Amino acid sequence: MTYYIRPHQFIDSPQNYSGESRRLAGALIWFSALEVIKKTSDSIDRKIVSLEDWDGHVSGYNEAIKQRLNMLYSNLISERKPMKIGDKILRLDQPQVMAILNITPDSFSDGGQFTQSDDMDDAAVDAGYAMAAQGAAIIDIGGESTRPNAKIVWEGDEILRILPTIERLGNSTIISVDTRKSAVMEQALARGAAIINDISALAYDKRSTEVASKFDAPVILMHASSQGDDPHDNAQYDDVVFDVYDWLERRVEQVIAAGINADKILIDIGIGFGKSLTENLNLINNLSLFHAIGVPLVFGASRKRLIGALSGEDDALKRLGGSLAIALKAIDQGVHIVRVHDIPETVQAVRIWRGIRDAALTAKA
Repeated sequence: MTYYIRPHQFIDSPQNYSGESRRLAGALIWFSALEVIKKTSDSIDRKIVSLEDWDGHVSGYNEAIKQRLNMLYSNLISERKPMKIGDKILRLDQPQVMAILNITPDSFSDGGQFTQSDDMDDAAVDAGYAMAAQGAAIIDIGGESTRPNAKIVWEGDEILRILPTIERLGNSTIISVDTRKSAVMEQALARGAAIINDISALAYDKRSTEVASKFDAPVILMHASSQGDDPHDNAQYDDVVFDVYDWLERRVEQVIAAGINADKILIDIGIGFGKSLTENLNLINNLSLFHAIGVPLVFGASRKRLIGALSGEDDALKRLGGSLAIALKAIDQGVHIVRVHDIPETVQAVRIWRGIRDAALTAKA
């Protein structure tokens, strides 16, 4: 038997309802009730409890359950503190955009963009500067495609692909390195990268946790159906939302036990990695549940196959509208960072969302 809680009954203007709502994970989202979920091996029971009734509701449980519910609630309402990254500050009290910069020949939507020209290093660097100028808070640089059926890249080649760009961009913006190999992490962090974004949640390479700890680097732990060579393998779920939640909750605990500071950890539910269309949609519709793990949320669904499936658009380069819709859906549930290909359009959408939220939060009763 396991208990979960999910924020419920979101409020646009909490200043008009003093004491009846709480802020969600430091984001610009307020909620006034909780969905209490009791999951057993053969049933799932749900109950909506207002915040005003929360203390009385919790008091009816035994001590162990009471402690878990109070811990989850504390995680939901705790601030996600700004991250100091070198001489830069990454604020998490408003949505941030992470730009995708793939230096690969075979990524699903932008493969070959920076590997098929004589001046590919210059082109990638120019693209990175443009992304920063367009409003990206982080540039996520990767040298290995992890699309379905992609080939494993030797770590030496992966390093050669990404290092020149990281070295030249590192002082001007926050760089994350998108890799699951410790040698690549180590080289990237030594040359200007500051964040590790690992689709295996530091589980593919046993030395990854040691490297992250050595550099005191923030880490993004993503869920995939496998932490082996094929991250899309072994996709079997009893209930995808709770299975992914349980896995990420355990993985955060394991990484903390291995020496990574809790305030350096972010999580990503891993849209598209060994998950069907229905499973992806279930996860997206329950994103707010994952705040109860207590760390910032990163979300990446830009141009992915589920957008094509829902819209009938086979060309990944023509999925801008769907990418914006899904990013805003995530932000509406308090996601702190959205990882995207289309930076100026997403930044504009986020700024409009922010303007609407600010107006609601300053409106007089």
